Amino acid sequence: MENWAYDLRTLRGMAKHWKTGDPIDEAMVHKLRAAKNYRAASQMLRQLKFSMGDLALHDASFDPQTDSAFARLEAVGETTSILPALPEDRFLCSFSHIFAGGYAAGYFSYKWAEVLSADGFAAFEEAGLENDSRIAQLGRQYAETVMGLGGSLPAADVFKLFRGRAPTADALLRHSGLTA
Repeated sequence: MENWAYDLRTLRGMAKHWKTGDPIDEAMVHKLRAAKNYRAASQMLRQLKFSMGDLALHDASFDPQTDSAFARLEAVGETTSILPALPEDRFLCSFSHIFAGGYAAGYFSYKWAEVLSADGFAAFEEAGLENDSRIAQLGRQYAETVMGLGGSLPAADVFKLFRGRAPTADALLRHSGLTA
């Protein structure tokens, strides 16, 4: 629930000036949010390229004997990159997550975790971040479902128990400053 770290009220309760002890001011919080969202669209496209490239390389139709991993990643880049990769680009050679890091065909889980986190936090926003009793109630519900059930049920089912619906990317896009 890292999104709490960008909530004005939460920050004012924990972020103090080191010398004066004054709480963080609203202008600084706006700067923090702006810094977090700087180049958010480019960063999201980059992560989508990594995720989609990983899946493309681990797809059953990929034959390492006849297909080029570089060509697969380049094809993904045509839909996820603003500029084409340089011909000598060999990023794939150092993308250890998908070859040696335990994320083979699972790199997308980084972005999916952001979707779940943002959508989960949106429940608190919808309740009203100033509504202490409703926030406490939602906090208990979160503890009983997401934290309490953990891996005892499929993650999608646990999320639905908390939110009452399947997750959407709407909150992530909004929190990233990518909505109109």
